[in-house]
Amino acid sequence: MTPSETESDSPAIDWERIRKRLQAAQEILQRGFAPSPAQKATILRQRAKALSAVPAAPADARETLAVLVFELDGEPYALELSFVREVYPLTDITPLPGTPPFVLGIINVRGEIFSVVNLKTFFGLPNSPLTPQSKAIILESEAMSFAILADATRQVQRIPIEAIQPPPATLAGLQARYVRGVTNRPLTLLDAAKILSDPQLVVNDATEG
Repeated sequence: MTPSETESDSPAIDWERIRKRLQAAQEILQRGFAPSPAQKATILRQRAKALSAVPAAPADARETLAVLVFELDGEPYALELSFVREVYPLTDITPLPGTPPFVLGIINVRGEIFSVVNLKTFFGLPNSPLTPQSKAIILESEAMSFAILADATRQVQRIPIEAIQPPPATLAGLQARYVRGVTNRPLTLLDAAKILSDPQLVVNDATEG
């Protein structure tokens, strides 16, 4: 599905109105939170601990890719770990009326506001209620950051580059557009760089400036 097809199949999204809603919510949520030096130190320790959990490269020195494995609709997916900032419990989410159906709302992570994208809705997969296992995977690039919903997270692991095969020809629609490859485990590797840069998904840019 191309952006032009999306525009013709659904009503135009008022991004200016969304920008104002996100900005207002950000100001309200941030107003009561200012991390202390001790809290900032705790955040840094948590990030260091997460990085230390990455499995070591195998002894045979084959080129590998570190990924975070998670679940969508009962199936295993993965994202390149270099784009994953952190995994956050999805316990308190603020809905934003007027946003696209695939935007669940926003979350406040230690004073920072992130929109949460439901890839199941975006990909046309069956939806299910949030559970205690639901997580927000915060993705980050140099230009953008937002979160995606995961039904559950599994583990960090390394995949040999040679084991990543092109997506099958039977995979179609939006999901195929964001798939980087598959393995025979089976495991579907999503293209985090494309997810972070696609204008259809970049709602969080409205909070900048």
